[in-house]
Amino acid sequence: MKKTILIVDDSESIRKLVQFNLNNAGFRVLVANNGMDALNYFKEESIHLLLTDLHMPVMNGMELIKEVRKIDQYKHIPILFLTTETQIALKKEAKNAGATGWIVKPFVFDKLLATIHKVLR
Repeated sequence: MKKTILIVDDSESIRKLVQFNLNNAGFRVLVANNGMDALNYFKEESIHLLLTDLHMPVMNGMELIKEVRKIDQYKHIPILFLTTETQIALKKEAKNAGATGWIVKPFVFDKLLATIHKVLR
């Protein structure tokens, strides 16, 4: 069975780029454009990894992580931030909220894929 990855980003070009590459790498990919839309997938789907941006309208990535960690089934799901932010304080806040890792945009897809494989073990 394919692993399912949920991509959450308000940039359509980022969503499409990551979705295309992850589909080609053999993953099942779901997409949402903000945290609120993403939360609906957690009620209906079996998600193996969350890949989220930080800055988004309606519900940002930090708020999304906190909400996902409240769901018993997803307390330990790997969550990766894919963002332009590099501030150490934000990385610490994300880790405290429950993020597994942090990848800075622009990113090299091979590095993203290697990180995904590492956290999905």
